[in-house]
Amino acid sequence: MENKTFTQYNNFINGEWTESISKKYYSVSNPSNYSEIIGEFPLSEKEDLKRAIEHAQEAFLLWRKTQAKKRAEYIYKFSQELENNINYLAEILCKEQGKPIKEAISEVTRAVRESRFIASEAERLDGVTLPSDRIGVENKSIRSPIGVVAAITPWNFPVLSPIRKILPAIMAGCTVVLKPASETPLTSVIITEILEKTNIPKGVVNLTIGKGSTIGNYLVGHPLVKGVSFTGSTSVGHKINEIAAKDFTKVQLEMGGKNPAVVGKCKQLNKVADEIVNACFGNAGQRCTAISRVIVLDEEADKLEELIIDRVKNYTLGDGMNKNNDMGPLINQDAVDFVSQQIKIAVQDGAKIAAGGNQLNSDIYKKGFYFEPTVLTKVDPSMEIAKKEVFGPLLVIIRAHSFEEAVNISNNTEYGLTSSIFTDSWEYAFNFTEDVESGMVHVNNGTNSEGHMPFGGIKHSGLGAFSIGSTIKDFYTDLKVIYTQYK
Repeated sequence: MENKTFTQYNNFINGEWTESISKKYYSVSNPSNYSEIIGEFPLSEKEDLKRAIEHAQEAFLLWRKTQAKKRAEYIYKFSQELENNINYLAEILCKEQGKPIKEAISEVTRAVRESRFIASEAERLDGVTLPSDRIGVENKSIRSPIGVVAAITPWNFPVLSPIRKILPAIMAGCTVVLKPASETPLTSVIITEILEKTNIPKGVVNLTIGKGSTIGNYLVGHPLVKGVSFTGSTSVGHKINEIAAKDFTKVQLEMGGKNPAVVGKCKQLNKVADEIVNACFGNAGQRCTAISRVIVLDEEADKLEELIIDRVKNYTLGDGMNKNNDMGPLINQDAVDFVSQQIKIAVQDGAKIAAGGNQLNSDIYKKGFYFEPTVLTKVDPSMEIAKKEVFGPLLVIIRAHSFEEAVNISNNTEYGLTSSIFTDSWEYAFNFTEDVESGMVHVNNGTNSEGHMPFGGIKHSGLGAFSIGSTIKDFYTDLKVIYTQYK
């Protein structure tokens, strides 16, 4: 590659764009065309994090006393500026992360809507007042912001994820140190620039960019950090929880999933196939909420397999900036290699590749990380592929002989994020919602969540208060109980 100077970006600490103490940078490429460099970003060191955390703590002492309405005004200003830049930010997202432009626009548009809901929550930071057993005593509880929050975000939703952590924190009166995924830092830079335009006080929001292996543990374990909101893999979530536990630091962990879709006693299989394929292969399957397992009763199995395979074979792959493409690339070659290896193991275990199964590396695909949308059939529930998260464009189809067996298969995994059932039977629907082990359940629709509803999982998919919706205040605030003798 020829020598060329690319745009260099820096950290944002205490209201200023600041070069890392390391003075070292790394480059980020477009996964659709890795010869296209998006920019160069700082390789931050612990000293950079120390400065950001200390400034965030200093800012917290004043920000926590800022009226809730005033904090909301900053967020409303941000949402308006974000709306003014939907297309620009979506294009950056598409080039940096690879998802199709229509999905990128949808992500930014949703971020605008959610930011306005979050702003409105500032004036709903409710407590309770209860009668006292004593004469002349008032008993009440209020919500108090927890302090400096470390926001550690993933690469698969690089606009929506930071906004779901930064804005609830500042709404509640906390301050933030944001550490975005090293694969997709530019969107976080732009989000921070938009926040800067609101004239939010210095130190309330800080951005530090770098490799998690270098600065992640330091950020999580710093004694001034009172909360860690993390979205990412279960393995990293485990490590964060271990570090945070040493100081009893509050954690909100959104982790992996192996999300099932159960199908039984259902006539509208064409609609079901559409819902499943969209929920599986959106963002090339790189979604923690993606449907990755179809568990179908024998009566519908042949027809549903045929419909799903037909749709997948008609998928168009390519650069996300082409509006005609259904699916873009994976994030990097490591992701491609992992998906390939998991398919190879599954086939050795007896699964059959019914569609896809290959990396694309010829012609228009040769400079990107493209992998065919893949469907595996003849999958037994005992196989590793039936239980392990792959985080790529892979759907496994498992047959069940009864509804009860289908529910048992659904629960036979360490994960419990989200699930779906497609059925015309209300008995199946209600029994499934009661018995399935997942934090979120969908009846006759895919696994899309809504921005005013709580979002989270159980088992190894989540820990701590659910995010989004009214439950955001449960993480970013602590209860303080006050007894006042007034007589």
